[in-house]
Amino acid sequence: MKKIILSLAILSSIAIAFFAFKKQEVELKQEVTVSINIEDLNNIDTSVSVLNWKGSKPTGSHDGTVALKSGGLLVEAGEITKGVFVVDMNTITNVDMAGSNGAGKIEGHLKAPDFFDVALYPTAKFVITSVKKNKDKLAVTGNLTIKKTTKSITIPATMLTKNGITTFKSETFNVDRTDFGVTYASKSIFAALKDKFINDLMEFSFVVVTKTPETIKNI
Repeated sequence: MKKIILSLAILSSIAIAFFAFKKQEVELKQEVTVSINIEDLNNIDTSVSVLNWKGSKPTGSHDGTVALKSGGLLVEAGEITKGVFVVDMNTITNVDMAGSNGAGKIEGHLKAPDFFDVALYPTAKFVITSVKKNKDKLAVTGNLTIKKTTKSITIPATMLTKNGITTFKSETFNVDRTDFGVTYASKSIFAALKDKFINDLMEFSFVVVTKTPETIKNI
């Protein structure tokens, strides 16, 4: 009888220990936040997304476009929270002289080593770091990388989501090209140029459109 009681006591102890272990094993812990690599989201429609540019000098100006190579735009609860736009610098196009030899010369010079040097720096990038909303306008702060330099800039923008497609449009913003090592014909660098200079400030604006939900599902 003592042996039976002892056996039951041992079994009881094992059972208590087992259930105590199981209770500890399934204990809930604080949620771990998984960081999203926004570039891997790859939901930018590169066929319609574009970076517009404009450069000027005392005798006139030229403008054009640069296509986006890839990127991602994360919209949560109707608000942009993250984004990255990768610009394909090999697609620099001059619009105001399209179809002429002049356009080809401008495009070739912008791609050359003394300007954007696209052979060495084939892409530029804008990475959104924060977004502040003021009514229907956004103040979008991000890191702009051109050539080997990265600077934080804030640009005004708007966004609209319709039928699952988000369109992000920035207003025109100015970038001092010399801040990114693009110093060709800069009067601030080469004072002797007199009136044969190119303005340091270039105008840019983004139009970024996400892919349709159906396209994203099929990737």
